[in-house]
Amino acid sequence: MSQFFQIHPQNPQPRLIKQAVEIIKAGGVIVYPTDSSYAIGCHIGDKAAVERIRRLRQLDDKHNFTLLCADLSQLGLFAKVDTGAFRLLKAHTPGPYTFILDATREVPRMLLHPKRRTIGLRVPEHPIALALLAELGEPLMSVSLIMPGDSEPLGDPYEMRQLLEHHVDLIIDGGLCGAAVSTVISLVNSEPEVLRVGCGDPSAFVS
Repeated sequence: MSQFFQIHPQNPQPRLIKQAVEIIKAGGVIVYPTDSSYAIGCHIGDKAAVERIRRLRQLDDKHNFTLLCADLSQLGLFAKVDTGAFRLLKAHTPGPYTFILDATREVPRMLLHPKRRTIGLRVPEHPIALALLAELGEPLMSVSLIMPGDSEPLGDPYEMRQLLEHHVDLIIDGGLCGAAVSTVISLVNSEPEVLRVGCGDPSAFVS
């Protein structure tokens, strides 16, 4: 049975944030809100927790996992960022964008795309997500909370509780959240490529 924390979406309670991070560090899988939609996350180095998420979402080994980062400096530890990519990242973070970049050696191999060695990275603009990252002190492994067979992420915490209370360790109720995923931009090649359109304006990346 999962725990269920009601956390204020604008002023997250430090006590509950601390408890949530303790669950993550102990190998837990959590559901939490971002500036695009609810997501499901775990500690980046916990193989068992990553596999639980993979099974829950029914993801194959070609799925690009995302590291949720507190800021650009943290993102730069886990991705190879050239000058052009840095300018784009600086202009569009924080925000509802996920960027696909070549990973550094800091990224656990189990999270990498098996052939391209890429990783998704994102800097959110949501007080709860940022509070979790600040308390954790490192990125959070994350994917959108889209259930198998669905095209949109879950947005109602009480519906999540009914569906997931036996599958995750914590559900954070931060109020109703958007039902749109982040826009995904690949910065692996010289020209940015829009891989998925979600919330966030993709036109800024199209020349």
